[in-house]
Order: sequence, then C-alpha cells, then structure tokens
Amino acid sequence: MPLALNPLDAAQLLTAFGTAGLFLVLFAETGLLIGFFLPGDSLLFTAGVLCTSSGGGVHLSLPGVLLATTAGALLGAQTGHLIGRRAGRALLSRTRGRHLRDGVRRAERLLARYGHGKAIVLARFVPVVRTVLNPLAGMAGVPVRTFALWQVAGGVVWTVGLVLGGYALGASVPNIDRCLLPLVAVIVAVSLLPPALEVLRSRRRRTTAEPTTGSAE
Repeated sequence: MPLALNPLDAAQLLTAFGTAGLFLVLFAETGLLIGFFLPGDSLLFTAGVLCTSSGGGVHLSLPGVLLATTAGALLGAQTGHLIGRRAGRALLSRTRGRHLRDGVRRAERLLARYGHGKAIVLARFVPVVRTVLNPLAGMAGVPVRTFALWQVAGGVVWTVGLVLGGYALGASVPNIDRCLLPLVAVIVAVSLLPPALEVLRSRRRRTTAEPTTGSAE
C-alpha cells in the first residue's frame, strides 16, 4: 500500500485495495454523504481496464469486479435511502460543503422535473447527485419498493456499463496501461460535464429572467 494514498486516484485505490476497495468506495459514494468526493466513474472504468492488463502492478478479475461494483452501488443506494427515511432533512441541513449543497439542489430539481423513476436512474450518472439523491428520495417518502426497483436498474446500467467499457477498451488497445492516467483524466472530465452543463443552464435561466423582472418593474 502506498504511504500516502490519494483517495481521488482510482489507480492507487485499486492497487492498494483491489476488488474489496471497489465495494467499499462505491458503497460510501452512493450510501454515505461523506463519500460524495470519491471517484466512482473513473474507478469503474479503470477497474475494467485493469481486468485486461496489469497496469500499476495489479490485475483484476472481471467477474469479481462486476460483482463487487454492483453490490457496492446497490447496497449503498439502499442504505442512503434508509438513512434519509430515518434521519430526515436535518441530516442534509447540517452539511456545509458547497459541492454537497449544490448536489442537493440539483437532486431536488431532478426529482421535480423527471419524477421518481427517471430521476433515480439519471442520478447514477451525475457525480455528487448520485450521493445525495438517495437520502433525498428517502426524505421525500419515495416508497421502498419503488426506489429499490429504479435504483437497481440505474445501478446495474451504470456499474456494468462503465466496467465493460473499460474492459472493451483495454482488450482492444495494446499496452493500454501505459496511457492509463490520461484515460482516467478523460473519464473524470466527461463525468463532470453534466454538472457543468447544469450550471450553464442555470446561469442562462437567471440571465433570461433578469431582464423580464426589470421590465415588469
């Protein structure tokens, strides 16, 4: 294990903890508010790549990776929903992190715009939102069975899709472990696109609303 482990570095996490680390990170990111900063997207993709190579001195088993990631994501989301039902809005009201508060607002907009099922599935693909939407759905009274159905659907597509995407790329590109870091950087950048686009849309809405408000006065 590295002396100074960077929890945001997917390759380091996998080298240090292997398949067990996959389960723990995805459980924390989707089930516990303290895990909002963890690199779920890049971790899944990197794990898929490492099933075809030995980059960083680690080689993973594809069946083991699929089992660990799916179990972590599904159990984490269900735990987050349970925490939301039990702890209520007071849990989120005490959070002071700006990124976490922004995630709560985006999750609320997602629920209001798309309804329970679609919002729960879409949240899987948006960093931070996938952390806060689960307790938020519990606080909003989304029935356990309804939440379980949609979070399983979204969780399986998210985890299996990214892992197999990394596996397919690793299997088709020789010596891919040499360019693992640039690939992870691309995945991180792509995962940040949804919140960035949401920020741009919010700014445009405010810009459009300001002249209308001014003319009304």
